[in-house]
This record gives sequence, C-alpha cells and structure tokens, in this order.
Amino acid sequence: MGAAEAAKRAMCQFSLVKGDEQYLIRYGPGDEVAAIARMMDWAEDPQIDFDWFDAAVLSRQIVQRVMSRTVGEPQEL
Repeated sequence: MGAAEAAKRAMCQFSLVKGDEQYLIRYGPGDEVAAIARMMDWAEDPQIDFDWFDAAVLSRQIVQRVMSRTVGEPQEL
C-alpha cells in the first residue's frame, strides 16, 4: 500500500468545543454519511448543547474534506 492509499484509509476527526463541552466526531473514509447522521442525532437531542448550526458547520467541513480528497480522481457513475 502506497502513502496515498494509506492516507485515504486514515481516520478523519473534527471537534467542536462549546463552553465546558467537547464534541468529537471521528470516522473513516466512506463513513461520512454515518458521521453526519450522528451529528443530526446530537442536534435533535435536547439534553446536549449541540444545535443544528453546529451540525451544519461540521457537516460542511466533512464535505469539504471529501471534495479535497476526491479532486482529480475519476468519479463513479
């Protein structure tokens, strides 16, 4: 496995700190939808201080990471 292949398989991580709380989302390549779904669950949970704006910001970062990783690669139809 080459360096590029290993980088693609590496875990991705984003975190958000709000006051005393830290929210960490960690996922592997190909698991972006599951990561975004988890953040949607957090946003719906009234017990925690993670809202829809937070989910939108982190989701955008996930999408940007996917886009930067796939630029120049052939896309499957």
